[in-house]
Amino acid sequence: MIAVSQRRFLNRRAPPHIVTLILLSGLSALVMNVFLPSLPRMTAFFETDYGLMQLSVAGYLVVNALAQLVIGPVSDKLGRRPVILWGIALFMLATLGCLLSTNIWVFLMFRMAQAVIVTGLVLSRAIVRDMVGQNEAASMIGYVTMGMAVVPMIAPMIGGALDILFGWHAAFVLMLALGGLVFWLAWVDLGETHAPSGQPMWRQFAEFPELLRSQRFWGYALASGLSSGAFFAYLGGAPFVGEEVFGLDPFWLGVYFGSPAIGYFCGNWISGMFSARVGVNRMVLWGALINTFGLLVSLSCFSLGYQTPFVFFGCMTFVGLGNGLSIPNATAGMLSVRPHLAGTASGFGGAIMLAGGGFLSALAGALLATGTGAWPLLYLQCATGFGGICAIVFVIWREKQLGV
Repeated sequence: MIAVSQRRFLNRRAPPHIVTLILLSGLSALVMNVFLPSLPRMTAFFETDYGLMQLSVAGYLVVNALAQLVIGPVSDKLGRRPVILWGIALFMLATLGCLLSTNIWVFLMFRMAQAVIVTGLVLSRAIVRDMVGQNEAASMIGYVTMGMAVVPMIAPMIGGALDILFGWHAAFVLMLALGGLVFWLAWVDLGETHAPSGQPMWRQFAEFPELLRSQRFWGYALASGLSSGAFFAYLGGAPFVGEEVFGLDPFWLGVYFGSPAIGYFCGNWISGMFSARVGVNRMVLWGALINTFGLLVSLSCFSLGYQTPFVFFGCMTFVGLGNGLSIPNATAGMLSVRPHLAGTASGFGGAIMLAGGGFLSALAGALLATGTGAWPLLYLQCATGFGGICAIVFVIWREKQLGV
């Protein structure tokens, strides 16, 4: 482990500063959702339908998940720094391709390539685990993702305003500029925290079974994936609900859309403050319960006739709060099951979360149609919330069996 006192800002011979880790994670979050208020206008620009345009979200998440399967083991072999730098550089090239596209299929190809920016998210968590132990890692990941929560909270508002003022291309210009800034910061501040393993690449991938045989790893991964599933379903369905059900314009859709991030910010702050003392399992359980509670309140209000943007998006704040408790703590649990495979665990766990997220995002888009209202989205979110509760209860039961 690396002492906190050794971390110095803008010194690549030392471990990275927490600001660098926050921005690496934050860029990944921004790329996911800054352009969402522009989806209806992009649908018209490319002369396609909303279902195909929505693949820019669902397909991106799936490619994101597949990339994580490779990023983790590669970083365990080569080190964190070179993988992060190459990931940001390739992301900038893909963003330029999105900007120049005039055909929907060309755009979607470059949009999928943008998923390489997940390198920053995956490896910022692995870097934290390189530096500190499990409970402190949960706390530090909480602070890292607390900073990351600010980005999805304001990004849709910025994206909506840019869309109104300059058109949908402006969001991708912003991504390109921020990519250049984060590349510079990583170049000057990101010190290596994991010595290259020296093993052949096939040996790195051959260690997957060691991780996959751990029932606790699967429990933590599913707790994280299912709890966050409510949010990913929201990503796929909320733009449709906001525009078609509530009649919101891109700016106000962006304003309302950031509501889960308010809760996520608070949840991550609570994780940062209390995870080291309370323990990761209890924090994940409380997060899963709060997540599901918010969705049940939303369903109840809709059943009673209170079908307003304030009710729908306001209750999503609880989804964000629950995720802010669950995700950093479940992630710390995943990375601590086999500490020597922290990069692999971060990548594979993230892949599970995002593959499920991509599926749920696409499913939400497919279930919603004119006349359905928000009901299919709320039912889908509730199902994933209950699944997250079951997963962490299994982990707690399993650890009692093992005497951990």
